[in-house]
Amino acid sequence: MGGLCRPLQASMVWLAVLLLLLGETVNTAQEFDPYRVLGLTKSASQAEVKKVYKRLVREWHPDKNNDPGAEDMFIKITKSYEILGNVERRANYDRYGQMEENKQGQHQQGFNRHFHNSFYFDESFFNFPRSGRDFSDSKYLLDHAGFNSKVLPDSFKRPYLIKITSEWCFACVHIEPVWREAVQELEPLGVGIGIVDIGYERRLANQLGVHRTPSILGVVNGRVTVFHYSVVREHLRQFVEDLLPQRLVEKVTDKNYVSFLGSWHVENNPSVLLFDQVPAVPLLYKLTAFAFKDYVRFGYVDQGLTETSRLLHQFNINSYAPTMLLFKENTEQPADIIQAKGMKRQIMEEFVSNNKYLCVPRLVNQHLFDELCPIKQFHRRRKYCVLLITGEEPGFVPGNQAFLTFASSNTKDVLRFTYVYQRQQQPLCQALLHNQAPLFAQVVILERRSPGGKAVYRSVIGGWNGSDDDKTRLHEQLELLQRDPSYLSYDATLPELNNELSPMFLIQWINAAYDYFLQIYDDLLFSNWREMMPILSLIFSALFILFGTVIIQAFSDSGEEKPPQKPKPKNPPKTEDSPGRANTSSRPPKKDFVEVTELTNITYISNLVKLRPGHINVVLVLTDASKNALLRKYAKEVFSFSGTQTLHFSFLNADKHSQWMPSLLESCPTAARGDEYSSPFSGRPRDFTGHVLALNGHKKYFCLFRPVFTGDTDTGGESSSSSSSSFDEGSRRKSRSRSRSHLEVHHKLDRLGLWMERLMEGTLPRHSVPGWPGLDTTSPSSSPAPQN
Repeated sequence: MGGLCRPLQASMVWLAVLLLLLGETVNTAQEFDPYRVLGLTKSASQAEVKKVYKRLVREWHPDKNNDPGAEDMFIKITKSYEILGNVERRANYDRYGQMEENKQGQHQQGFNRHFHNSFYFDESFFNFPRSGRDFSDSKYLLDHAGFNSKVLPDSFKRPYLIKITSEWCFACVHIEPVWREAVQELEPLGVGIGIVDIGYERRLANQLGVHRTPSILGVVNGRVTVFHYSVVREHLRQFVEDLLPQRLVEKVTDKNYVSFLGSWHVENNPSVLLFDQVPAVPLLYKLTAFAFKDYVRFGYVDQGLTETSRLLHQFNINSYAPTMLLFKENTEQPADIIQAKGMKRQIMEEFVSNNKYLCVPRLVNQHLFDELCPIKQFHRRRKYCVLLITGEEPGFVPGNQAFLTFASSNTKDVLRFTYVYQRQQQPLCQALLHNQAPLFAQVVILERRSPGGKAVYRSVIGGWNGSDDDKTRLHEQLELLQRDPSYLSYDATLPELNNELSPMFLIQWINAAYDYFLQIYDDLLFSNWREMMPILSLIFSALFILFGTVIIQAFSDSGEEKPPQKPKPKNPPKTEDSPGRANTSSRPPKKDFVEVTELTNITYISNLVKLRPGHINVVLVLTDASKNALLRKYAKEVFSFSGTQTLHFSFLNADKHSQWMPSLLESCPTAARGDEYSSPFSGRPRDFTGHVLALNGHKKYFCLFRPVFTGDTDTGGESSSSSSSSFDEGSRRKSRSRSRSHLEVHHKLDRLGLWMERLMEGTLPRHSVPGWPGLDTTSPSSSPAPQN
């Protein structure tokens, strides 16, 4: 008996423990009471629930309440409102004590998962926050198909504000109150609202390019822009306003209102003026202007400015309520007017929609033709298009004005008066006039019959010049048409109209490109750099490879030049004896090559007279006999200076142009030294072989180098004024008496390198000339010097 009692006692103990744990679990599950959290009774109305929820959310928001338990309390408040804020959920909770989606045993429409029919996890038990999305948000939910079929096309008429959210997103709960306030403010103004659950619409999230929650996007004209600032109602409002195109509404004052209203003839659109007291253009007015931007021009008049007093007085504007005036062809009198203290979106849109065409609009493209002259529908009343074919010349203006007057007095719904310029719409006019070019305006009554362009028509006999007889004749034919539709007895296939606004497409494309560049800049400025690391890594890798290749090649080139190389026996005349070759001395020289150009009749002007400012041409004087030897020595001496971009190297053949050098020295007495240069008639031989001149064609001066003979004292070319004074008369005679047959000609340039160094330092004496002598000078005194 005692053996049986002991197992029974153990079983009772385990049963008691199990009941205790079950009781604690039930108590834990029953601890969460949404009525107690919100401080309400079960008899509270839905309005009271919503009111208390808003008050508690503002009180316990973690960003505003520093209490350590504010976050948990905020989650409980949100959870409680999820249950009690919806009528069905509240009823299920009152009946079963739990939410509908957690009652899997009684309602089988839960989530399609394997174990949900047997187990469920109450999110309040794990204290996981959810997005707090109310069931009222379901009307804003977007999917991939709905976004592309509805939001994108509609974004060309109004901007959209889209929130990206997901389940189990605590940050989404934080921005929810601000989001609701922004929606309540912006949606009545005409802003489209959308919500995308990234957990269910991954394809749409990839299309939008957003993978973080919460995120807020703006969509205008099919372009998506990301909101990057703190979620505050004012920031969201400014974000929507910045989405709209610039210069959507023009500020109008006493100075520009005449040109604004008078532009209807060019714009082919009516004009709307809004008068209000606030200095900034209201967002509601901007949204209306965006919706009708293709039909109406919008202007805004600030009544508080002194620059608008004449405008207010002219149209007798009441300053106590916003006023809208709509003008058509008559700029002195508005065609329609509304005035109301609480201007609503529906009122403004209806006002503009009823007046979005001129009394007699001009057909400028096929789209406008389709709207003004619709195709015949069997279930609708017939509509006829009265078309005036006219011209832009001043002689047509009276007839055009008379047609406008006639149309203003015949405002029947079945008639639409329009006009075209024959020069702008030649295919249409040729189809209606049978390839005739009328000398006067012509009125055609037509009715479109098919989308393929088929129409029936009839021309008004006698043309149109705006006389009373023309008006009477047109009126009679319109009356006859009302009684007998078969009066239009001619048919034709109308071609598609030319788009006269096509030149404006380039401007629109530039503006669109500008907006896209701003968007790219904005994305780079505010983008998540962690997400952009693969792209940045690819860019920097490409740049590293590019610059690395350039640097390695540069060092390899410099390394090839460092080892001393024996000069290759190149023949300088191969490159320097070709006078027809273009002067490319301004380019960097090759390794062992100096570009030398001969001064000829072709190259003289460009290489000297019209030489660019700051550039100097270093010219060697030689003869046919000394050409090869002097050019080799010349190239060797000036090679180290050939990398300078401002130096050009040339040579002058004294056998071909014997008088150029004496003419130059005669025009500059400071350069003529001694008897040898004193006069061309002195009878002394004048050998200028080996002389080098640095010519500055722009400033009209030159520096002179005289040849130096090896074995003499420290003499040299005229590298400076002191060196020239070292030559005394005896040494010059001694040098001239030396037998030239024992000397090599190229030794005349032995000191040219030192002279070039002085030239680069700017220490050589400069000899100014009034002008450069002509290359074909026959005598020093007979040839005029050409000027730059």
